[in-house]
Amino acid sequence: MSRAFVKEDGPDNEPLPDLPISPHPNYVTPRGLRALRDRLAAVQTDLARLKVRADRLDLLPERAAERDIRYLEARLRSAILIDPANQPAGEVAFGARVTVADVAGSETTYEITGEDEADAALGRIAPYSPLARALLGARIGDRVEWARPSGRMELEILAIDYPRDDGRTA
Repeated sequence: MSRAFVKEDGPDNEPLPDLPISPHPNYVTPRGLRALRDRLAAVQTDLARLKVRADRLDLLPERAAERDIRYLEARLRSAILIDPANQPAGEVAFGARVTVADVAGSETTYEITGEDEADAALGRIAPYSPLARALLGARIGDRVEWARPSGRMELEILAIDYPRDDGRTA
C-alpha cells in the first residue's frame, strides 16, 4: 500500500477523551481494590497485545485501552480502602451486607460497596445511591424510607453483617 493513503496525523492517532471520574470519595472494599488492580493488569496486557499486532491500521482499540488505563490508574490513586471487618457491628456502614424486608415481607439483601464494584444484579450498591443513603446508620429493627423514582418504599432492617475478605461474614 502506498504511504500516500496512510493517515499519520489525524483523529485516529489522538487519545480518546477520558472517562468521567466520580466527584465522590473513592471508598473501596479489599475485594473492590483487588478487582481494580486485576482490571488494570488485564487492560495493560490487552494493550501490549494490541501494540504488537501485524495489522495496526485501526488504532481505536489501542486508544480505548490507553483511556481505560488512565481511568483505572486514577481510581487506584484515589482509592480509600475500608475494611468491612473494622466497621461498627450492629450499624449499617460502608461494606455492610444488609437484609431488609419491605411492607409485604419480601426480603432482599444488599451490600454497600465502592462505585466501581457496585452491581445491581449482585445486590451491590454504591454508597451514594439513594438506597445506600437510606440504609447508612440504621440498626437492626429500624425502618427506613427509600426514595425511589416510582415512589417511597419503607424497609425494615432485619440483619447486618460485614463480609470478611475471605468471603465469610464477621
